[in-house]
This record gives sequence, C-alpha cells and structure tokens, in this order.
Amino acid sequence: MGFCLVSLALSILALIIIIYVAIIDPKTPTEFKEMFEFIAGYGLGGSTVALFCRVGGGIYTKAADVGSDLVGKNILGLNEDSPDNPGTIADNVGDNVGDIAGMGSDLFGSFAESTCAALVVSGTSSELCSHANYLWPLCLTASGILVCIITSFFATHIMSVTEEKKIQATLTYQLVISTILLIPTIALLAYFGLPENFNFITGVEPNVVIKKSTSWGIMVCAMAGLVAGFIIGYFTDYYTSNEHTPTRELAEACIDGAAINIIQGLALGYLSVIIPIIAIGVTIFTSFTLAGMYGIAVAALVC
Repeated sequence: MGFCLVSLALSILALIIIIYVAIIDPKTPTEFKEMFEFIAGYGLGGSTVALFCRVGGGIYTKAADVGSDLVGKNILGLNEDSPDNPGTIADNVGDNVGDIAGMGSDLFGSFAESTCAALVVSGTSSELCSHANYLWPLCLTASGILVCIITSFFATHIMSVTEEKKIQATLTYQLVISTILLIPTIALLAYFGLPENFNFITGVEPNVVIKKSTSWGIMVCAMAGLVAGFIIGYFTDYYTSNEHTPTRELAEACIDGAAINIIQGLALGYLSVIIPIIAIGVTIFTSFTLAGMYGIAVAALVC
C-alpha cells in the first residue's frame, strides 16, 4: 500500500506541476511563488481526506468496535470477534477504515503538505527556479521509493519471516537498512541536484529578509529529518514491543489492579515522548538555522 500510495501521490503532483507550468509559464520568482501557492491546494486536499478517513471514519468505527466487543464479552460471554456478535461488522469496518484508509490518508497528507510547503518556499529563490531545482523535493521522494524497494527485498528474500518472533526484528532491520541507504542518496542528490549557493527572499520592501543557504546545508537538513525519524521509530518500538522492559513492566502492573495499570500506563506514555520531542526540536532548530522554512519542509519530508 505504501509504495502505491506514495507513487500515485508523487505522480499526480508532478503532473499538476507540469500542467501549471504549461499554463502559467512562470519566469520570475514571484510568478513561481504564485504558481506554487495554487499547487499548495493539493496538500490541503490531502489533509481534508485524512481528516475524514482518520477522524470521521477510524475513531467512530473503532468506538463501535470496542463497544460491541465489551457488550458481547460481558453480557453474552462471546469471544473476541465472535461471528455470533453483529458488532463484529463494526470491528472489520474499523480495522479497514482506521488502520488502512486512515493511516494511508495520513501518509498521503504528510507527503503532500511537506512537499507543497517546500515548493512554495522554493518559489522565493531565483537560483532554485532558474534551472528547475525546485523539483528537488520530488526527486528526494522518488529516490526514497527506490531505496524502500531495495529495503523490502532484504525483508522478503534475505530476512524471510518464518516465525512470529522474527517479525519485529525484521521491521527493525528494515528501519536501519533504509536509513543507511538514504544517507548517501541524500548526499548525492544534494550535490548534483542543487546549486552550491542560493538565497530565499521573504517579506516586502522595505522589510525584505534574505536567507542564505547552501547545498550541503539542505543535505544536513534532510539527514537531520532522517535521523529524527529513525529515533522516533526506534523508541516507538522500545516502548510498545513486548520484547522490551517498559511493556513487560506495564503487564506486571496489571496484576495489582486497574488503578496501578492506568497510572503506570500514563507515566509510560509521558516518558516515551521525551526523546522523540527532543529529536524533533533539534531537527527544527538545525533545519531553520541552515535553510529557514525550506529546510524544515525538507526535514519533514524525510522524517
């Protein structure tokens, strides 16, 4: 699903840019910026779809799923997802809408928003607009798809999952392999796909602000987002997998009663976000220092 979704999103966005360039035929940074502001509606559409799929569909169907399971178990003594419980239909719908359509729309919305943000900001740079270097975020996404195809090959042909306990290890290895492969890919894209020096101009006369940036600065922004994504993925696994201490301690807290379980779970939830928040904060600070809002958009695209 991920390959299909991102590929379609990238293809449609590239087609929209081709159409708008043919119609508007921009020549100056002002015209490019205006064109990209039109194209930014693509990201708004993605957010709207994600809102309905994730909130309007996933949450309500999941509520029906949980409610029907509780009623079936406590009142009728039925098993989880028993075919004798009509609420199992809500369970199937909830799994499909919340876990597939909802997550897929979130992925599409994140890609569309971060890419459109990078395009809008790149419209303020005459260096990026003069030789179609504004397409660099799209090239970054396309290269990421190729890297993920190689990574999936490791999972399907080298680290084949034959036992349930190998699933989490394989996912972890995929995260590590994709991160390692993307680092030189980002470096090559920044070296060959961006001018060595370029400027972003914001504001209007007389309050014009010029933000200077370099190709290596964009490379660092992308790598910072990549590392932050790796850290978030790793700590998500650490605090949610039953192979690690936090989840095992939470399971032991269930023995002492619901109150201890709730308190331990809340504390664990608060603790689990500390390092990811620090990673995101460092990424934002680094990216904004090196390339302003364009750097943040590029880091978000990779993260």
